Amino acid sequence: MNLFLDAWHYLSTGSNWSGPTGIGKRIAEHLWYSLLAVGLSVAVALPIGLAVGHTRRGSALIVGFANAMRALPTLGLLTFVVLLLGLGLFPPILALLTVGIPPLLAGTYAGIANVDPVVVDASRAMGMTERQVLFRVELPNALPVLLTGLRAATLQVVATATIAAYVNLGGLGRYIFDGIGLYKYDRVLVGAILVAALALALDAVLAFAVWLSAPGTGRLRRTPPPVTAAAQPIS
Repeated sequence: MNLFLDAWHYLSTGSNWSGPTGIGKRIAEHLWYSLLAVGLSVAVALPIGLAVGHTRRGSALIVGFANAMRALPTLGLLTFVVLLLGLGLFPPILALLTVGIPPLLAGTYAGIANVDPVVVDASRAMGMTERQVLFRVELPNALPVLLTGLRAATLQVVATATIAAYVNLGGLGRYIFDGIGLYKYDRVLVGAILVAALALALDAVLAFAVWLSAPGTGRLRRTPPPVTAAAQPIS
């Protein structure tokens, strides 16, 4: 019980939230590492997933690649890259890409590949180019699945970004690694609580984005739908 009371006391003390090593600074650092890793994961996974989902070529290779990346031990890879290249931001970001790319790649490919073929064939029959079919038909219909992949990738990256502290960087992992080294396990609990709270907050935002993006609901429409002839009042 003292462990939880000590953690609560640390979190509720205002001075612990300010300064270069305060909680606010650590949260900002953790968000920066996470957003950088997710952004790079999107840059890598999105074009590949769109191309493979649209053409249906190389799907077996994509599935195997995603599964292979999931099997990589993140901390082991981080240690290996540090031994090769030294300390810095690159090793943890590279390690975070191994948890960010697979769900994004799977979500993008699955979303595009599972769009109703009747809708795709109808768009081609209307004279749309393949680029128009992809970006004006398949992508809007696949958006909820794609965002679900982004949601999973973000959660995994935020939870794993604590490894940045393993190579003397900042972030919320600082509380966990420093707490273990100093035998201050209330600090470890503080770090775990803050990581969980940050992950839940981002998950709520992305869950709302998935809800908004559902095709056919009109939730993303800025203006009300036009009144049809059948619905117009009789004068």
